[in-house]
Amino acid sequence: MQDCTIETVTDTVIAQMATTPDARLREIMDSLVRHLHAFAREVRLTPEEWLRGIAFLTAVGQTCTPHRQEFILLSDVLGLSRLVNLMHDAEGREEVATETSLLGPFFRENAPVLPLGSSIARTPSQAEIVLYGTVRDSEGRPIAGATLDVWQTDEHGLYDLQRQSPEEMDLRGRFVTDAEGRYHLRTVKPLGYSIPMDGPVGDLIRAQKRHGFRPAHIHMMVGATGYRELVTALYFADDPHIDSDTVFGVSAALLVRERHDDANAPLPGLPSVRFDIVLSRARDQAAGRVGADPARVTGAGRVGADPQTITAMR
Repeated sequence: MQDCTIETVTDTVIAQMATTPDARLREIMDSLVRHLHAFAREVRLTPEEWLRGIAFLTAVGQTCTPHRQEFILLSDVLGLSRLVNLMHDAEGREEVATETSLLGPFFRENAPVLPLGSSIARTPSQAEIVLYGTVRDSEGRPIAGATLDVWQTDEHGLYDLQRQSPEEMDLRGRFVTDAEGRYHLRTVKPLGYSIPMDGPVGDLIRAQKRHGFRPAHIHMMVGATGYRELVTALYFADDPHIDSDTVFGVSAALLVRERHDDANAPLPGLPSVRFDIVLSRARDQAAGRVGADPARVTGAGRVGADPQTITAMR
């Protein structure tokens, strides 16, 4: 037996994990341990800080429900979701295809299927806008029968999960493109919003003196047989937080503005936003999304403490 030291403990841990039969799990855990130990050495992590970090992660887990994923939110505000998304794109998105954005923690499966031209807003309290465009491949050919999942906040900056029973859906819908690859729907212009600030991630954002806001946007997930699933969003360029998105999802290619003089809009008399989409060809079976519906995600001087003490620390 060899005693562990500050210099040798990392290699000792990795040597013990060498029996891991899953090669990818072994690769990931080896790298995680090396970087985690290097982080602790770099910042000279104290027992109190170590315990507070465990308390924070415990609180993040306890905040998760079938309708709220605090860990995805934490990943979002640390930029990890965006990084994973960018790396995933680099392997599967064609250069001319529409840029992706974050799925976010408010996506829900099984949104209602609606006819083209329908409104996703059940009880709008302001004038509607029309969102329209085409779905095409990288050669410019229209894609008929493509499905578009659309979801957003209301005109007050709230998702349906934040203001009503989780069993009810609002400002969500699924549409299917016509024979020419066209789609159009009615909705309200969303309002930029603060991420949920009533949990541990909100505590972190306040401690960092960050504003916690996302600019106004509409999420879209687009799919068709033979094409890579696209998760993206369109962002309203006039939002005051367009340059400082708390979860780093904005890119210049996804900026839009509503127009009042668009002769091509399918519903005259309504302000319109045009958002054309280009899908990449499918190269493998990998999905385009990075994230999931929360309902599907399962899962003092001493170094150590009673678990009840850890739970109470925030």
